[in-house]
Amino acid sequence: MKYSNTKEFERDLKHLLKKLPTLEEDLKIAKKNAIELLHIYKINNNGIFPIPKHCSEKIQIYKIKKFACKSLKGEGCQSGIRVIYAFYPDEQKVEFIEIYYKKEKENMDYTRAKTYLKNILAK
Repeated sequence: MKYSNTKEFERDLKHLLKKLPTLEEDLKIAKKNAIELLHIYKINNNGIFPIPKHCSEKIQIYKIKKFACKSLKGEGCQSGIRVIYAFYPDEQKVEFIEIYYKKEKENMDYTRAKTYLKNILAK
């Protein structure tokens, strides 16, 4: 599986790292224990959900809801961290679009996901 980040995701991550220093390590764990489990091994742990109306045959947008963050002790996988990513099934590629903390931001930026899809499909 190949991974990459959008500039907006990098900005989000940098902002959250100030408060949650384990976030990069937590993201690596999520790649193995959630993303690869779902897309490579076809095992659904009910922690990742497709975003309705944001999927095509070439690109599928998903939200990770079960994300364990070590910096948020005692929260487990219900930490409130959400990760939005695009999955390219033919290429086995993941591009991270957005990461946010529900205590700071209630919901994902649907405009960002739509713009991402629009830009990718226009290429």
